Amino acid sequence: MSRLLAIDPGNRESGWVVIDVASRQSLAHGKGLNDNVLRSLQHAPIGDAEFAVIEMVASYGMAVGADVFETCVWIGRFRQALMDRTGRLPDLVTRRPIKLHHCHSAKANDANLRQALVDRFALGQPNHGKGTKADPGWFYGFRADIWQAYALAVYAADIAEEV
Repeated sequence: MSRLLAIDPGNRESGWVVIDVASRQSLAHGKGLNDNVLRSLQHAPIGDAEFAVIEMVASYGMAVGADVFETCVWIGRFRQALMDRTGRLPDLVTRRPIKLHHCHSAKANDANLRQALVDRFALGQPNHGKGTKADPGWFYGFRADIWQAYALAVYAADIAEEV
């Protein structure tokens, strides 16, 4: 079983997911303070995935604030931690190809991405495929940036498969 780690970084908190590349099933996922995510990458099993990818910020000509620059710092810290642990630099992917891959539109938003994932992996399941504690679904426990990390992971796995 081959595992892929994907991180959706933020300036204070980041979402992450580890998937089985063959099935695209989430093996582990979470969202936490960047310091905690960094420690997990350095010392815990989430840093042991065979492949890693991090969402990269991109400039579209608009002014940005300090939050974007702080996110860039965290991207670098996560990337270095993974390099130190695995000996391989994780790939960086901007949001645009992810939206095009899943939604076929660069104008897609987070809700569109989430719906495309539900349609692909949990079509017809209640609660957007989350299920319940007693009967967990494909997306059980997903929230906020975990969805974006999962979209990134599936994109990376799909693209690797095409090559």
